[in-house]
Amino acid sequence: MKENQGHMAEETGIQANPTIYWLNKMPFLGPVSIRKMRCHAGNFSGIYNIEGTEWVREGILKEQELEYFSEAKKDFTKAVSEYHSLEGQGIKFITILDSNYPQRLLDLPDSPVGLFVKGELPKDSIPTVAIIGSRNATQYGLQAARCFGKELAREGVQIISGLAAGIDGSGHKGALEGGGSTYGVLGCGINICYPKENFYLYEQIRERGGIISEYRLGEPPRARNFPIRNRIISGLSDAVFVVEAREKSGSLITVGIALEQGKEVFALPGRITDLGSRGCNQLIQSGAALVSNPGDLLEYFGIKFCKKLYLYEKSEKGLAKKEKMVYSCLDLQVKHLEDIVNQSGLPLSECMMILLDLELRGFIQCTGGSYYGRKLS
Repeated sequence: MKENQGHMAEETGIQANPTIYWLNKMPFLGPVSIRKMRCHAGNFSGIYNIEGTEWVREGILKEQELEYFSEAKKDFTKAVSEYHSLEGQGIKFITILDSNYPQRLLDLPDSPVGLFVKGELPKDSIPTVAIIGSRNATQYGLQAARCFGKELAREGVQIISGLAAGIDGSGHKGALEGGGSTYGVLGCGINICYPKENFYLYEQIRERGGIISEYRLGEPPRARNFPIRNRIISGLSDAVFVVEAREKSGSLITVGIALEQGKEVFALPGRITDLGSRGCNQLIQSGAALVSNPGDLLEYFGIKFCKKLYLYEKSEKGLAKKEKMVYSCLDLQVKHLEDIVNQSGLPLSECMMILLDLELRGFIQCTGGSYYGRKLS
């Protein structure tokens, strides 16, 4: 955004960042409103000196927000102290006045004026893909997201997602397994891990990439926050890859934002009978690029790779007769042990021993609760 560069000479991040942090603490002030305030005041630092009634006259504040703004001015010194304590908490507050603010976000009309970061921000010069999809994903979707994340990361592609349950988390895990960098964009304060069960993943991402949020510290994961944060996920990426999505889902909101931002959209096809793949199939029908293997995405970036990267199931070659019998009962959609026993016709104890052997050899995986499914390689 050219206006940012124009103001760099008259106002630096060192001068203005505490004020931006203070403004960011007010839940009713979004990036567009804060920019309007900056334009009216001449710079960020001057915003504090203008009375709330003037902001009401300018149409930036509502009458009911005036009292909150006046009270916030009394806490300005406290906010500045909080700002200076962030480094001790392992948190950076990067604003549009800082040279390390992501270039990919600068041209967005509603780019965040400030970002809280644990770890690092994605590098502007490296290809970046957002892997997104359903929270209630199938085993097929989870495995696909993990495999794509792994193979892309191996080739040096940065992976962005939302650290949510389902596809998001699997994409992050794959990137970590591939030895690459991955970045999670939160819909809550950066000091909150949501969902809680992803805390270990949250810590890994912080160490091997970064956790990012535009929301004030302590902001809970409200439903309204997630569609807003999705513009950052797509904004930080060169391309958006949808692995699984229903007809009406948050992933499709992200796709709409990505298209407005001029990003390339890719989708993984699914069976026409799977509700969880209908959104992806519709995207492909509407013009999204169909992806059948990680090499398709790498080719888009012009990345040379030694061999065509396909996802595949292990060959049954080398399996004994009864192992083949059990393996043939399974597919990527998990089945319960009881159903496998009934379908194979084998005794329970023998079936369990074969399943354990197949799992140890990497042919299948147990997802818990005595559910088993084939494993992608």
